[in-house]
Amino acid sequence: MQTVREDLRNIAIIAHVDHGKTTLVDGLLRQSGTFRENEAVADRVMDSNDLERERGITILSKNTALTYNEYTINVVDTPGHADFGGEVERVLGMVDGVLLLVDSFEGAMPQTRFVLSKALAMNLKPIVVINKIDREGARPLEVLDEVLELFMDLGANDEQLDFPVVYASSRDGYASLSPDGGDKKNLQPLFEAIIKHIPAPNADKEAPLRMLISNIGMDEYVGRTAVARIAQGKITVGQTVTVCNNSGFKKNSRVTYIYKFQGLKKTEVEEAIAGDIILLAGLQDFNIGDTVCHTEHIDPIPFVNIDEPTLSMNFSVNNSPFAGQEGTFVTSRHIRERLMKELETNVSMRVEETDSPDTLKVSGRGELHLSVLIETMRRQGYEFQVSRPKVIYKEVDGVLNEPMERLTIDTPEEYVGVVIEKIGTRKGEMLNMHPALESYVRLEFKIPARGLIGYRSEFLTDTRGNGIMNHVFDGYEPYKGDIHARQHGSMVAWEQGEAVTYGLYNAQERGNLFIGAGEKVYEGMIVGESARNEDLVINVCKKKHITNIRASGSDDALKLTPPIILSLEQALEFIADDELVEVTPKTIRLRKKILDSELRAKDRARKDS
Repeated sequence: MQTVREDLRNIAIIAHVDHGKTTLVDGLLRQSGTFRENEAVADRVMDSNDLERERGITILSKNTALTYNEYTINVVDTPGHADFGGEVERVLGMVDGVLLLVDSFEGAMPQTRFVLSKALAMNLKPIVVINKIDREGARPLEVLDEVLELFMDLGANDEQLDFPVVYASSRDGYASLSPDGGDKKNLQPLFEAIIKHIPAPNADKEAPLRMLISNIGMDEYVGRTAVARIAQGKITVGQTVTVCNNSGFKKNSRVTYIYKFQGLKKTEVEEAIAGDIILLAGLQDFNIGDTVCHTEHIDPIPFVNIDEPTLSMNFSVNNSPFAGQEGTFVTSRHIRERLMKELETNVSMRVEETDSPDTLKVSGRGELHLSVLIETMRRQGYEFQVSRPKVIYKEVDGVLNEPMERLTIDTPEEYVGVVIEKIGTRKGEMLNMHPALESYVRLEFKIPARGLIGYRSEFLTDTRGNGIMNHVFDGYEPYKGDIHARQHGSMVAWEQGEAVTYGLYNAQERGNLFIGAGEKVYEGMIVGESARNEDLVINVCKKKHITNIRASGSDDALKLTPPIILSLEQALEFIADDELVEVTPKTIRLRKKILDSELRAKDRARKDS
């Protein structure tokens, strides 16, 4: 018998990166009485991962639950960056509605379009929250018009277009139904909107059990855990269930623990019924997308189609002269096991074997998606090297197609010319150009994904750090032609040794250095960016010959320009096809694939002939 759980609401919070999702969850948790009055709570409490706290972004979707009056509200905090869209896609199946958060200053951004299109396609009920109305330059009514245009652009039906709107300040913890913020007391208007507009889940607890696994966790006491929403039926501790999928896989398991979410904690329960979002322990051989069923009624639930990866890079064993000095896990077996483990929870990533036993091809959603994996592995003690990211092409009806990105740029007016020129050389096509806020202009482009590789640092230089760029995957289109993006060559070390001031002083006239005095280098290691468009082999270990003749002024202390220290993302953007990034727990180095300068010259001559 179909019934409705009036006491329960399941929602996801979706938005563009940095529009305040996690801060809003903080406010909801505080005002629902989840924490004691004297309890010390960190800001962005849901961002529990070190990388999330450092970068100020959400990478992994998280579950929490809070109580408002007599209602339980299950909340899923999702990532805002397009590269982690796989996290968003799979958790939307657990909820009945979404809070679409939009910054009242920036308005609808590319990722807003991406996550909203997924939510509308799944027929989820949206509530639009215009956030940061306390921000200087806020324009809530204009932003609301932008959001309405976006809904129409994405083909929303009449019911979806009739969305409720709440105006809020996540940071200050208040919400209102009026753009001026009303009495600015608390978030009660938002709580009321969730209860009123988000549909209560259907709950047929007498039907045979069915639930879809949407997330996987690890608990040091109970092992692997599965996060799922019960679609129908009920589940109890000690019950035997069947884990199955659409490929014909079936395996019986016994449920040992059931947990419900309550604030930041998990509460152990004896049973759960349809509509609940729970965490299970005791299942065997399960993956994201599998269905947990009653043993006598095996009926897999279709899993949402996750968008395919668009970028790939090779992960290989570090074979530089400094290999094995800093890492704990350095062999191909270690790297392979770690990447295969990543596939269990990272549904939008792919790992493939290559011709070489020491190299694996890893494909993901974008540079950030892959660089977060690299940084995580590095912090866990892994040492390896990675190649330049390459886009993944597809053949459609005999025509070569490549991934395209929708790029949005906000830049001061004086830099518009140089931005349009640079995007043009990278095969970008302008879609729109209109005034943004104050003296800024918003430019919208469609550009091949490979045209964006290496562009971010160039863009920040061109706009003196004042530009903002965002992009989101926009489908495949026929190949746009060759792109010659990199304008400068590399400065490559001539011999192994220690860089000295005298050698570096002579080298800095020829480009920008990436290393300082006292750093160890090896032949073939990249030590800087050449001012010319070809590689330059230099000797940074060269010492000044000692003579007994002193020259007036020439023996004064040599002054070095501080080196440019590249981050992991900048290193991945900088390297060319014949270069690698060497990643260890302590160091990030750039190097040539072929270290010996003579062998490199022969290889180049062979390719040119």
